[in-house]
Amino acid sequence: MPTRFRHHDLLRLFAEIARYPSFSEAAEALNMTKGAISYQIKTLEADLGMVLFQRTTRGVALTKLGQGVLAACQGRYQDIEADLLALQGTSSKTLTVGVSTYFAARWLSPRLMSFMQAHGDVQLRIQPMIQFSDHEMQDIDLAIRWGNGCFGGGVVTPFMPMPTFPVGNSDAARLVEDLGIEQAISHFTLLRDRDDSNAWSDWLNTAELPPQSRRDVLIVPDPNVRVQAVIDGQGIALMDDLIRDELDTGRLVRLSGAELSEYGYFLVRPDRVAATETVRVFSDWLQSQS
Repeated sequence: MPTRFRHHDLLRLFAEIARYPSFSEAAEALNMTKGAISYQIKTLEADLGMVLFQRTTRGVALTKLGQGVLAACQGRYQDIEADLLALQGTSSKTLTVGVSTYFAARWLSPRLMSFMQAHGDVQLRIQPMIQFSDHEMQDIDLAIRWGNGCFGGGVVTPFMPMPTFPVGNSDAARLVEDLGIEQAISHFTLLRDRDDSNAWSDWLNTAELPPQSRRDVLIVPDPNVRVQAVIDGQGIALMDDLIRDELDTGRLVRLSGAELSEYGYFLVRPDRVAATETVRVFSDWLQSQS
């Protein structure tokens, strides 16, 4: 088989393998052996003259060159699949939106019907996400992410500003009332969404409080679980006004007037995803709802 045709097959296989964090998982999903996966990747790397994967303690990760090859492949394969669907008479207006279950349940879900009624030709898929990792983002056309907008790997558009502030249960609120926030905060476990999050450091700086050098930090990636953990007295967390029901009923209490005004929700279109009309239509609709 001529090399140029072999590249097509190997590149298509590479794009599938790159969806998984290890060759073992890719082999199981693709009904191949791990040895066959490794052989095909080595063959492609030799043909292209570049290293596509690097081994990690947890499996494999794409190199920078590998990320570039993947981006080039995925965009073209998506175009081919869309053209085939169009030739078959099937709507190619599909859109996969990545979002946390917290945001989906508390804001997005109640509004989705209006989009579906206005754009019945769009096949919409809501994909629950936790970490918004590179692996999770591989099949996403558009993501709605919380933070300060400093995300890599895509085109970031401000969507819905929503200041972030510390909350606790009634016991935490009483301690803050007795000691003041500067003294009380050293008694709390700080709940974070991920290990490398800077949100608490940003808030302490905004509140003009000293940095906290502590080990009692609990990582709770799922915001819904984090809300319940605070209610249960497992610590305090930085949340936003989407917990209005809990604040109004007293299950959660705002612990300080200081807030991170630059935090909120942002739209992220991965670099590999083209700025299609479907992406634009959904993005415009989201902006109209905020």
